[in-house]
Amino acid sequence: MRQDADTETAERAMMSRRSALAAGLAVAALPASPRAAPGPTDPQVLTTAGPVVGIRSEAVRVFKGVRYGAATRRFQPPQKPTPWREPVRAVAFGGASPQRGDEANQSEDCLFLNVWTPGADAGKRPVMVYIHGGAYATGSGSHPLYDGARLAEHGDVVVVTVNHRLNVFGYAYLARLAPGFEDSGNVGQLDLIQALQWVRDNIAAFGGDPDRVMLFGQSGGGAKIATLMATPAAQGLFHRAATMSGQQVTASGPINATTRTTTWLKALGLTPDRAAEAATMPVERLLEAQGTEDPILGFGGLYFGPVLDFRTLPRHPFYPDAAPQGRSIPMIIGNTRDETLGFMGNDPKNAGLSWETLPARLTPGVMRIDITPEAVIAGYRRMHPDWSPDQVLIAATTAGRSWRGAVIEAEERAKAGAPAWVYQLDYPGTMPSGRRGAFHTADIALVFDNVAIPESRVNGPGAQTVSEAMRKAFFALARDGDPNHAGLPRWDRYELARRQTMLFDVESRMADDPRGDERAFFSAIPYVQPGT
Repeated sequence: MRQDADTETAERAMMSRRSALAAGLAVAALPASPRAAPGPTDPQVLTTAGPVVGIRSEAVRVFKGVRYGAATRRFQPPQKPTPWREPVRAVAFGGASPQRGDEANQSEDCLFLNVWTPGADAGKRPVMVYIHGGAYATGSGSHPLYDGARLAEHGDVVVVTVNHRLNVFGYAYLARLAPGFEDSGNVGQLDLIQALQWVRDNIAAFGGDPDRVMLFGQSGGGAKIATLMATPAAQGLFHRAATMSGQQVTASGPINATTRTTTWLKALGLTPDRAAEAATMPVERLLEAQGTEDPILGFGGLYFGPVLDFRTLPRHPFYPDAAPQGRSIPMIIGNTRDETLGFMGNDPKNAGLSWETLPARLTPGVMRIDITPEAVIAGYRRMHPDWSPDQVLIAATTAGRSWRGAVIEAEERAKAGAPAWVYQLDYPGTMPSGRRGAFHTADIALVFDNVAIPESRVNGPGAQTVSEAMRKAFFALARDGDPNHAGLPRWDRYELARRQTMLFDVESRMADDPRGDERAFFSAIPYVQPGT
């Protein structure tokens, strides 16, 4: 759910490439959802493409696997679905984009979304559209943590989750190598725009208000949202935004993107003049070739994400400033205090460190900025002489690598006078290794009010209190364009003079410039968005 190049290993450490290839990746398209007459209590909605039938689940109506796009030609912009007349049962999740890992039900036919609503009526409820993480490489909208039932019921909102094309299928930039692929570097973003057009045209029939659409997303989902805020075709399709540990200061430049695509083609046995042949090669081969070392980063697999193509994306999202298109959109920008514990906390090599062994863990591949381990350690021993090497590792990698983009985005919005509310999650969860902290992904279960499900690792004493505070803030933003509600201290907008930040915990509180010493320390080092 992180947006940079090492997402697969960080979030899916237990997944293997072989299990991915065995997961049915070669399937080109899923069968159509079965047609069937609705039962007497089944909710039915007429969409612009045809009628869909969901199910009732206690107080919520649920529609899964609703098609918002046709099975699309590889590397091409999405197409509208072929209309149908007979009711289609929407009771099972649709296909997820092909990807490395063990995501179930993978298919290139993956343009599906899911809806949870208190009522398919004329309710005009706020709409909360969640965009999943996994960088731009993995994931889907069907993870149990993203189940929108409790959110829809308790907030009287309509919740939508979305699948779209990922990795090479959504972001391989072939435009400079072969004619006919001018949009290939951003078709994953174009999928999301088509999903938002579906929301605009259909959500009223599901009890939602198309004029109060809020996007929220964690990690890669937040990065996708930041990119949409600079994408002209997305203008007017959403009206509030909340990003959770997911930033996109810059997109991939077209030259770097072409270099990555050329490297990928070489791994496929193709020269640049044969780039068009990738459109017909087996899915598993395209995914396997992604494992080639990234020629820009110099480590990890190939990064594929949005491209500054001056076609779909005409500028960087937050460079040199906050894109004017998105400035009028009220926005929450959040991070967790111990982000990189989520990537590093299960590796025994990152625990029990000494000052002698710590430098070897602060490599360029970990820090993602040009600074020596010795300088980082000296800075932290000066700022926090009581911290252990283990604490310095997580704090430094979080502040230097994961937190930087959020700080820049908040600063640029403050400079532009654009409304932004910043939070830091302090409430800890528990890693599989037993280490505790506010790690990357910890805020998902809290915002969705899914702390009690087996997949949640944030279920200690007080978790429900933190969940209530966070989800009510998100409800308020979706409803009114302002996250303040009666259960929170006054949440002030972020301003450069004070850097006001909400610290979410069992007892949430406001703080001015929390971790300001770390922020100032790393502000002296130029920041380049990992992967771009």
